[in-house]
Amino acid sequence: MSQAPVAPRPKKRSKPEAGFSRREEARFQDVRIFLVERKMGRSRRSFLTQLARSKGFIVEDILSDAVTHVVSENSQSSSLWAWLKGFSLSDPSTVNVVDISWFTDSMREGRPVAVETRHLIQDILPEAPKAAPVNKVSQYACQRRTTTENYNKIFTDAFEVLAENYEFNDIEGRCLAFRRAASVLKSLPSAVQCVEATQDLPCLGEHTKAVMKEILQYGRSFEVEKILSDLRCQTLKLFTSVFGVGPKTAEKWYRRGLRSFSDVLAEPSIHLNRMQQSGFLHYGDISRAVSKAEAQAVGNIIDEAVHVITPNAILALTGGFRRGKDFGHDVDFIVTTPELGQEESLLIDVIDYLKKQGLLLFTDHQASTFDISKLPSHKFEAMDHFAKCFLILRLESSQVEGGLQRSEGDSRNWRAVRVDLVSPPMDRYAFTQLGWTGSRMFERDLRRFARLERQMLLDNHALYDKTKKEFLTATTEKDIFDHLGLEYIEPWQRNA
Repeated sequence: MSQAPVAPRPKKRSKPEAGFSRREEARFQDVRIFLVERKMGRSRRSFLTQLARSKGFIVEDILSDAVTHVVSENSQSSSLWAWLKGFSLSDPSTVNVVDISWFTDSMREGRPVAVETRHLIQDILPEAPKAAPVNKVSQYACQRRTTTENYNKIFTDAFEVLAENYEFNDIEGRCLAFRRAASVLKSLPSAVQCVEATQDLPCLGEHTKAVMKEILQYGRSFEVEKILSDLRCQTLKLFTSVFGVGPKTAEKWYRRGLRSFSDVLAEPSIHLNRMQQSGFLHYGDISRAVSKAEAQAVGNIIDEAVHVITPNAILALTGGFRRGKDFGHDVDFIVTTPELGQEESLLIDVIDYLKKQGLLLFTDHQASTFDISKLPSHKFEAMDHFAKCFLILRLESSQVEGGLQRSEGDSRNWRAVRVDLVSPPMDRYAFTQLGWTGSRMFERDLRRFARLERQMLLDNHALYDKTKKEFLTATTEKDIFDHLGLEYIEPWQRNA
């Protein structure tokens, strides 16, 4: 008698991987990762893939020309490059072949970090052509991604000295030329090793290249050293470091024979305005950098003030700290409300609140002069027409996580901090946020791109299409980039 057939056992359903199951929207469109399974193992590769995707990274399952970063677990593998060659990539030298340390650093930061020498798998890198030119760099800063990582600081520091010197001498063209050159070099992913490598870079003229060549040859620029040792330059730089003192005032004081703060303060014919008085009074504090922790503490103070007054108010950090900087000279915020018109009195109420709390050391409030009927403006103005105030706040050490950044010999438990607030109407919020985030060169080139490439006018108030003769609406910064036909640049990539 034959036995009845045995029913096959149902296959065990594989357990889902623990954690990171939700696939997030890709945040970093210009970075595509491929994780090499060799030496890593399938399960670990799967775990790391889900981890990266949960943080907004794009991880490719197949190695192709779209991949920008190949990550390998075994940095000593001499056969890895030969293995990569088998994939017939069109230009393998453009791919960053890095070890797992780059991946872990990026996961920790929550964004793709710049590739450093320690991340590279040196023994498998193809030999780079000598003095290979850096190309495919846009002339517009708004089409370049520039983080706080600056691999060409030795050049850009020199260019900034030269630009500032031309600004003091009211030579705008040369000042702008050196700032544009510095902006381009800041965007590069590696240090320039020879002037020949810059032949295809935009915005680098004969003068800038001559300075670079001198620095590469001698380790310094003699032109820059001459400027730094010049008494007039030193004095103007000193005077303009005071809150409320601009280049014209500094020049006027210098021509009167004044050379130091004591000279200015002892001169009976000089009448300082309120801002300059506070600038001298709190100079030791407000000439010192503000740390990220101190900026966060200031944010807590402003947030409390704003929401006590208007619970539905909107407060957003902007400026250099929004761009990912660790230190800044002041802290900038946008303050507004969803209801149009309510923002007009908001800053006055914030100032009154801070006064009652004993936190306000100085205030200069400027009421709104914004008039939509006067738009579009065909001439850019450095300061927008929204309500704004420039403050100096008293910040207690107890309010700062980790305490204050103290200067040597300072035993006080507080410091003065410069704070700027701007309050646009809600329908202008996106334009204001874009303009106040910076950097200055990024914003300048964004306006230049709009005007020259798109026949549009952009400022902190609006975007106007001259061809269609209409204003374009925007609720987010990305809307403005979309109108301009530009890829969206994250705030931390705008450090031009």
